[in-house]
Amino acid sequence: MKEKADIGLIGLAVMGENLVLNMESKGYFVSVYNRSTEKVENFVNGRGKGKNIIGAYSLEELVDSLKSPRKVMLMVKAGKPVDDLIDLLLPLLSPGDIIIDGGNTHFPDTNRRTTYLESKGFLYIGTGVSGGEEGALKGPSIMPGGSKKAWPYVKGIFQDISAKVEDGTPCCDWVGEAGAGHFVKMVHNGIEYGDMQLICEAYQVMKDMLGLSADKMHQVFKEWNKGELDSYLIEITRDILAYKDEDGQPLVEKILDTAGQKGTGKWTAVTALDLGIPLTLIGESVFSRFLSAQKDERVKASKILSGPNTAFTGDRDLFIEDIRKALLASKIVSYTQGYVMMRAAAEEFGWDLNYGGIALMWRGGCIIRSIFLGKIKEAFDKEPGLHNLMLVEYFKDKLHDASESWRRVVATAVTNGIPVPALSSALSYFDGYRSARLPANLLQAQRDYFGAHTYERIDQPRGKYFHTNWTGRGGTTASTTYNV
Repeated sequence: MKEKADIGLIGLAVMGENLVLNMESKGYFVSVYNRSTEKVENFVNGRGKGKNIIGAYSLEELVDSLKSPRKVMLMVKAGKPVDDLIDLLLPLLSPGDIIIDGGNTHFPDTNRRTTYLESKGFLYIGTGVSGGEEGALKGPSIMPGGSKKAWPYVKGIFQDISAKVEDGTPCCDWVGEAGAGHFVKMVHNGIEYGDMQLICEAYQVMKDMLGLSADKMHQVFKEWNKGELDSYLIEITRDILAYKDEDGQPLVEKILDTAGQKGTGKWTAVTALDLGIPLTLIGESVFSRFLSAQKDERVKASKILSGPNTAFTGDRDLFIEDIRKALLASKIVSYTQGYVMMRAAAEEFGWDLNYGGIALMWRGGCIIRSIFLGKIKEAFDKEPGLHNLMLVEYFKDKLHDASESWRRVVATAVTNGIPVPALSSALSYFDGYRSARLPANLLQAQRDYFGAHTYERIDQPRGKYFHTNWTGRGGTTASTTYNV
């Protein structure tokens, strides 16, 4: 009798191919299928040749090649293609079989699909996979959620192929029910947007205000990667700045300044609005990409709108250290906002998230992997109910130590007309969060004035609402829509 495969994978783009090769290298027998069967042929006779990989040329053939309970992983474009594939697979599968979506799916879709498949007797996993094509091949960060009954059947495969931290712990563990895995991956991507924007702002300040060359900035990022900012994104920025085009000039300076996106950062920002979480830094990072896309308008505006002449007169080396501290402090804020949002989502959707475990999953393999995440895990291990990372002694001390540098960088950039939306929004969040009193008292008075939305008083118990007839013409009827 022909041996059955351990898992099937549909979708042989770069991520799919590399995950298959990763699984096979860890001792698993993998069956593969692609809508374009030519890709199957090319893969099994190319990168997969001589390996424990079997090509399937129809969904029926794929399903028949798998051990029970069958595990079918989808690596296809998010949205309708996933739903279409599920509809085609279900008649071929048996109750208890498992469908796994490893794409960048929006978590509400995973919520919906989990409920639907479980109602039909099947199991479903929606998992975030981070690390790009290299991570997929050598060890990604994997964030699975969905039907918890499915986890024991895929745990071995997922943890074997995932990245490992220094002590060998896999960067993969069960995240939570329904769309929890894809939600955590979405927040990961939002933080990734924030980290990248912060680095880009540091780069622009050094380039346009300090006048540093790409080679000099390469050295700066090289040094930064040896300390507290040690991370994948700092590392690749170091390498990018050193890369020369054929004429010997820095390639980065020849790349058009318009940034793309796949939508996960936007999902993060929109979800934050839905949950009422001030995800300001990530929001600004998304908007910065939108602004970059308005290239033609910006070029035209640059000829019409003027700003200050850039004229830095201080000590460049000292200011580079200021930038490093500002970058570290803003990074703390970015992760803080992401974790606050995950806690709000856990309460909203009834998920039991392991916040320290999530930091560990992000510690290796993924795009935001950094030494910094070890401190986050320590914080949640010590205080699982922690509400805000900025209150942890380690992060509090770093923020206080960076405060003067942070303010100098933002103020000097603004004075010189250099946009730093992420650095400045991070500082504003820090200042807002540490403020015992904000001007929302005036805002609520305005709402009560024009809409009778009521207000609470500082000299009365919380939960007791008041309305004032501010003009003498408004009467005493109050709205019932007071929401905080």
